[in-house]
Amino acid sequence: MFPTLPVTYPMSSSTPGLRIKVCGMRSDENIREVAKLGVDFMGFIFYAKSPRYAAPTLNVQTLDKLPPSVLKVGVFVDETTAVIRQRVVEYGLDLVQLHGHESPEQCAELRAVGLLIIKAFSVGEAFDFAQVAPYADCCNYFLFDTKGPALGGNGTTFDWQLLERYPLSVPYFLAGGLDLAHAQELQTLRLPGLFGIDLNSRFELAPGEKDVGKLRQLFQRLRPGSNISNA
Repeated sequence: MFPTLPVTYPMSSSTPGLRIKVCGMRSDENIREVAKLGVDFMGFIFYAKSPRYAAPTLNVQTLDKLPPSVLKVGVFVDETTAVIRQRVVEYGLDLVQLHGHESPEQCAELRAVGLLIIKAFSVGEAFDFAQVAPYADCCNYFLFDTKGPALGGNGTTFDWQLLERYPLSVPYFLAGGLDLAHAQELQTLRLPGLFGIDLNSRFELAPGEKDVGKLRQLFQRLRPGSNISNA
């Protein structure tokens, strides 16, 4: 019933190998254009209070036509396991991102039925990795986002040096206010466990509508020499 994928993708020790996730997608044409850039993960938010809520307009046929290399991530906030499983089947999702207060038990429950799990954590000045440790055995990836008034998409960065003391083996996505201006820093960034980056609000023309031209510039800087479509 659910997708069969590796438990985790191979981690790279150098930033040029970073996977790129673009989150908060919902319109057909925008989804197709971003897919042409060679994005690795595409996120769709299934949280009604988000300005990027995808469910009312998200076209299943458009998702079905995405290249197999573009992995579809459903983003949920404190949702029931039953609803999450329903959405996975309905939209053909490849991974589930839990962005609320989900317990390790719920993560394990979802993983037990064959789902790949990304668990998000909000990082502030007093962040303690002890709160992450209970999730290490039941999640495939973590995502570290900036703590702010909203659960995501606040458009601000946190102190990345906090991740220099990351103690776990679970690979993670770096999120929170990443912008084109960070391209050079991302090219040289070395952090233990860093697997990919998550792009959202700083690459938008409006909530849920990505600036494809700006995204293309970042892709070209992070992946020089790659064949990125200008179509």
